[in-house]
Amino acid sequence: MAHRHVVVLGGTGFVGRHLVARLLQGGHRVTVLSRGFDPTKRDLKPKGASLIEGDVSNPDFLAAVLDDADAVVNLIGILNEKGDRGDGFERVFVGITDSLVGAMKRMGVRRLLQMSALNAGRGESHYLKARGRAEQLVRASGLEWTLFRPSVIAGPGDGLFCRFDALLRFAPALPIGRAEAKFQPVWVDDVAEAFVRALDEPRSIGESYDLVGPDVMTLRQIVRLAARARGRHRAVIGLPPSLGQLQANVGEWLPGKPISRDNWRSLQLDSVSFEDGLRRLGLTPTPVEPRVSTILNG
Repeated sequence: MAHRHVVVLGGTGFVGRHLVARLLQGGHRVTVLSRGFDPTKRDLKPKGASLIEGDVSNPDFLAAVLDDADAVVNLIGILNEKGDRGDGFERVFVGITDSLVGAMKRMGVRRLLQMSALNAGRGESHYLKARGRAEQLVRASGLEWTLFRPSVIAGPGDGLFCRFDALLRFAPALPIGRAEAKFQPVWVDDVAEAFVRALDEPRSIGESYDLVGPDVMTLRQIVRLAARARGRHRAVIGLPPSLGQLQANVGEWLPGKPISRDNWRSLQLDSVSFEDGLRRLGLTPTPVEPRVSTILNG
């Protein structure tokens, strides 16, 4: 394996911390770009990596930090935006990707590994539409790109089991819309390893990989697993579409947006895939269900 200088956008996030650790373990030099790192959160600081804060939407800033880079990983993303017009997703996914592609071309950096999502470009969700437009920019860039399209990502500190764990702490029952929506939760370390494998795999250039776990779970099953891992007995109440939509409308205005109108649009599409990108990269997908206790106690 060639040791490279890898610049990671979003390396202090959930997936980023796992990926940066794996890159360092492999002997790569890593520079993490952050839109705003909080130094009081010491556990987020990538030990052994350089950390640079700045405006990652600014092509000049990006060009300066890409001076001697061999490859770039773009993990920057958000799950919710302020309001519900789509401009927040457009700015983060499309705007930053456009600036990054331009800076890479300017500095002669060819290799780009880009995080996307299952169902990118499909449905009515602003999130998925913006992910799809970002993919189009990458595919048309002329760079040596690889796209990764995970289902929901599971691991300690995730936004899936850990989010429901917090909601279930005091609620005797949890009403949810689209309770039968299907997901294939993928283990976070498998996602990180997929990026590392693709980095030095020429056959991954110009390819997209659906990253999914071995088990299909409904949203109802995911909530029940989170409750059971804590020894809690909680009723999960599936809401009809009209009430699910109402729940999303109300959630739009609650602190932290436990569910938003755009989340509801995304939920209309099952997040599953028949294409196993992990196995294409020589990886055996890790079952998530036996690790739910580890996730919640991690």
